[in-house]
Amino acid sequence: MLSVAAAAGIGLLAGCGEESAGSSSGAGPQGSGKTKHSPSATPSKSSPSPTPKPRPELPRGGRELSRYRLVGYCGLPGAAALGRLGMGDLDDQVRQIEKTARAYAADREPQPVLELLATVANSSAGPDGTYRSRTSPDTIRRFHDAAKRHRALLLLNIQPGRASVLGEVKALREWLVHPDVGIALDPEWEMGPGEVPGNTYGHTSGKELTDVARYLSGIIDEHDLPQKPLVFHQVAVSVVSDQSALRPQPGVVVIKSADGIGSPGMKRDTWRQLVRNQPEGVRTGFKLFYEEDTEGSRLMTPEEVLALRPRPDYVMFE
Repeated sequence: MLSVAAAAGIGLLAGCGEESAGSSSGAGPQGSGKTKHSPSATPSKSSPSPTPKPRPELPRGGRELSRYRLVGYCGLPGAAALGRLGMGDLDDQVRQIEKTARAYAADREPQPVLELLATVANSSAGPDGTYRSRTSPDTIRRFHDAAKRHRALLLLNIQPGRASVLGEVKALREWLVHPDVGIALDPEWEMGPGEVPGNTYGHTSGKELTDVARYLSGIIDEHDLPQKPLVFHQVAVSVVSDQSALRPQPGVVVIKSADGIGSPGMKRDTWRQLVRNQPEGVRTGFKLFYEEDTEGSRLMTPEEVLALRPRPDYVMFE
């Protein structure tokens, strides 16, 4: 669950042959007295087949996410209140994510994740009336470069305000054609007509989530990409209506991430409510808050998080 904030403004050289000298009569050079014969033509050899271009893979190899436990931080640079990813040196943060990821890997390989807020809900309408701001391409590029340096996944988080969710996803297509970039949706901040971020919980639907998954699947198919995560954070049952209409699409791994602040007991209760009647093919995620969860209580341990059933595929920290 993220606070409302404005986005930080955010050649190959060919050799030259030499033409041979000689008369058309086939005589040799002057004064040689001998005839120069051309060598017999040799059969041409067939050219070797070109080496197939490797298929794009996930940052740490392979094309399926099931071999990995995803562990990440979320945030936006210059906005510490929105998560750890907005604090300090970016490379230092990714190294810390790597260390944290190893603690949660268990029976899988750790896969660090950078969840960057790419669309941020605002309490004011803005010039276009959408109650959202977009993070600058330069900032997204900086985070993508860091993800590549550390073999991490980059998730672009969308808090749409009153803007179209699918429209915001489509606006990020130049990044989504990469094999190491996925989407995270924050429907708590998806507003209907007359609603203002921060005044009420937002909402999405199984159909809308399917539309986003179908769009991502098209990109995956067009560019022969590995599996791509589509995370949606859910703080309450009411945030996703008609969940049974959610249909996972080829190449897209849909992850429902349980949001919510509180003690370990409170977070387990929220978890049980959210994973009840889970649509077939949807995986799970779990969100932890370094500050809010520890106000009057404590942060859940890796052992406690991994004891949840079904075991989370994605663990995210704010």
